[in-house]
Amino acid sequence: MGRRIVPVTVDVLGELPWPCRECAFWETAPWQREPATAADAVATKAAWLERTATEWGVCGQVAYVDDVLAGYVTYAPPAFVPRSSAFPTAPVGPDAVLLVTSRISAPYRGSGLGRVLVQSAAKDLTRRGVRAIEAYGALEDVCVLAVDYLEAVGFVTVRDHARSPRLRLDLRTAVAWRDPVGEALGRIRGAVRPFPAGANRT
Repeated sequence: MGRRIVPVTVDVLGELPWPCRECAFWETAPWQREPATAADAVATKAAWLERTATEWGVCGQVAYVDDVLAGYVTYAPPAFVPRSSAFPTAPVGPDAVLLVTSRISAPYRGSGLGRVLVQSAAKDLTRRGVRAIEAYGALEDVCVLAVDYLEAVGFVTVRDHARSPRLRLDLRTAVAWRDPVGEALGRIRGAVRPFPAGANRT
């Protein structure tokens, strides 16, 4: 079974699992009008990805199994995520980037792929000088990561809330995990891009 993890690019947007490929929840600010059509949402997501990659660097990882996109994660400093300030547990810590999305296609759920992708992100960010990843959790929301999932991949709550707790993954802990990549996807070797000073500041 051919398995690989590569940085996310605009070229893969059409392969993302539904509904992510037609959702621009994180890429639009709460005061902005949501895209009227699926095509508009795809265009908004593509523009966000291009801007973030150009100004900050790699902002996600994609997992393929036998050349089929099986899952992905995206992440960026909160200054690049328009929706990030809308949560009652904002702001994200000044030393952290925000885990924006993480989704595994149905046939591959429960395989440990979500943890592998988070660790891939952790390795990329550690090499770029980032100390932590934070995420907003939810009990039920298709666009906000489930608390159970975040806890399962190593996040802990740093600011509790009935609807939108904020969780954190210390990257010193994450990179010390027993590497699951050999078991799940083979060795991950990603490109490294410097983390610009001040990129996570609003």
